[in-house]
Amino acid sequence: MKHALRRTAIASVVAMGFWTGAMAGEPIPGASVESFLAVAKEQNPEFSSMRQEAQAASERIAPAGALPDPKFRVELMDITKMGEQDPTILPGNVGSTRYTFMQDIPWMGKRDLKRDIAALEADAAKGRAQGTWSELASRIKTNFAQFYYLHQSERLTQEILDLMKRLEQVAQARYASGLVPQQDVVRAQVEQSNMRNELIALKNEQRMAQARLNTLIARPANAPVEFPQSLRPLPAASQMEFSLLESRVREHNPLIFAQNSQLKAAQSARELVYKNRYPDLTVGITPVQYGNAIKEWSLMVELNIPLQQSSRRSQEREAEAMLSAAETRKQVVANQVLSELAENLSALDAARQTEVTTSASLLPLAELSSKSAMASYETGKVDFATLLDAQKQIRQAKQIQIKAQVEAQLRLAEIEKLLGEEL
Repeated sequence: MKHALRRTAIASVVAMGFWTGAMAGEPIPGASVESFLAVAKEQNPEFSSMRQEAQAASERIAPAGALPDPKFRVELMDITKMGEQDPTILPGNVGSTRYTFMQDIPWMGKRDLKRDIAALEADAAKGRAQGTWSELASRIKTNFAQFYYLHQSERLTQEILDLMKRLEQVAQARYASGLVPQQDVVRAQVEQSNMRNELIALKNEQRMAQARLNTLIARPANAPVEFPQSLRPLPAASQMEFSLLESRVREHNPLIFAQNSQLKAAQSARELVYKNRYPDLTVGITPVQYGNAIKEWSLMVELNIPLQQSSRRSQEREAEAMLSAAETRKQVVANQVLSELAENLSALDAARQTEVTTSASLLPLAELSSKSAMASYETGKVDFATLLDAQKQIRQAKQIQIKAQVEAQLRLAEIEKLLGEEL
């Protein structure tokens, strides 16, 4: 038992060594969202599988428009020569041998339509792959912004905790001089305990956010990441007008692109079904061998007779219904995407305005109020509760500022997902 435990421990240490060695040769992501996106594009298995499916779909284009393989038939005629010999399968020893080469030829235009359908389905697969990447990139950007928010909240809480320690010292000095009640010191200590509990919760949430980000880029959940240094700069407000982005969304949105390809494929499929009203052909050539020489040549044309009209009409109605469904789906997707675009643009603008208002007005006023409250408390003009309220106003203003920044990043990520490209 001891030897087994020892072997397990050694194996764990060796595995950790391999992991550490592997990580030593590659940069650790985390400082910026671009570092996560670069790793995800290379390593995320879901996106990789969608790219492979798109590649597989593109490889179906050439076979779809190709002619069927030709057929070859050998017929040994009169293998006993009217009963004059034992049966044989040697071509030169039978009555005659027929060699038939046959080629199926679809009706004019069918091969082109099949090739077009395969190409459009390949485009739809590429659109789905791009949609997978847009969704993945949006999730990474969202989780990175949340990771940034948690890190900044931890820094802010630590700053307020340090400030509370100084306030406790001030309260203790005034309490020692008999100027304030002991309750002021206790209140300061209670606030510090609450903030330490908040720090514990924030660190736990940061570890969970780190695990989510690592999972999205196909790294072990506990792999190290750097703390985020900054958020991406927001595009200028003039670039975020709905009228400017609507055409880009209609052109580049992966869902709309895929639905448009499927609509065109349904149109080609309908044309192909109507082509089934006409027969496919089979042509053949037959050399006939007598003894050791070819002495006859025959030509053959075969065609199927499209008599099952009720079956074909059902197929045509099915194709029409599928085309109508594709048109409806495209319109539904376009309406949904444009609605989400309008919502996110409005929310981004609101977040931008909130940050500007907070930075320009609310935060400076809160800082001024805090300094005034501190000076008044030291001179006995206000009580400790008023001082605490002033500190809470500063913290609340900074939290609003950080939340507005993160909210803007979340909305930007959603807009870029709808666009299918970076702004």
